[in-house]
Amino acid sequence: MEEKWEDLIIETVSRILIPFIQIYALYVLAHGHSSPGGGFQGGCIFAASLILLFLLYGSKGLETNFPPRFLFILSAFGVGGLFAGVGAFCIVFGKNFLDYAALSTILPHGPIKARYYGMAMVETGVQFTVMCVMVLIFLKLLQEERIGV
Repeated sequence: MEEKWEDLIIETVSRILIPFIQIYALYVLAHGHSSPGGGFQGGCIFAASLILLFLLYGSKGLETNFPPRFLFILSAFGVGGLFAGVGAFCIVFGKNFLDYAALSTILPHGPIKARYYGMAMVETGVQFTVMCVMVLIFLKLLQEERIGV
């Protein structure tokens, strides 16, 4: 009987905590340029919330909502689409790779805000990639444990 109550408590607390952990990961991402944090730290925190989702619902809950193929695509989008894409836009507009001031031609409010938005886009790409890779590593370790390697 006690195990049932423990499961109920763990499930209830996890359901409450997961959204707050994810919001905190976004906070760490958003304030990474002015305080400790950024895309890598935010990605690790967000991955921890997804691993907690796994612990709550089992492998079917995580793999149903976030299949490995989707995680691979999202990690590639983070590195290739956002990180390299922002750098490529800077080159297209006649500046160096990741010289965010070049983005002021398409973003409003001048080069200072363009640098801010450029860094935010790159850090978001890093967060996507780190989150996906951390969860994929977790799933791979879990898979190897199942087959006894």
